[in-house]
Amino acid sequence: MNPFNFIDSINLSKKDLLAEDPLNIKDYSPFIVNRGLSYFHDTVMYANQMNIHNDIPKDWQYSFLLNTIPKKKRFSKWHKKETEPKSLQLVMEYFNYSSEKAKEALKILSPEQMKVIETKLDKGGIQK
Repeated sequence: MNPFNFIDSINLSKKDLLAEDPLNIKDYSPFIVNRGLSYFHDTVMYANQMNIHNDIPKDWQYSFLLNTIPKKKRFSKWHKKETEPKSLQLVMEYFNYSSEKAKEALKILSPEQMKVIETKLDKGGIQK
């Protein structure tokens, strides 16, 4: 059982997964479920209430969401962190910098210096 099963049961099927098997509560992640519900304008307030009252037991939170959110097909792609550019990754590896420090270093490095860094870090093989 994964958190997306709980989101689907809250949004679409309205089938109580905890009534089927009470041990499913160990797989319920309030953070993930609330995050999944926060992508929609008609469920964001319910998710926010569960975030405010995070001390409520998980089975109560699930029952509240299951019984208050109207049945509707909702789908949204989850936002993912963008990948860093290759030059930033090279500076991070070469100088052993964090991403913030590497961004600052990129501002002052010349294109010739970046070519030197790239050749020194070249590991050979097929480039992706």
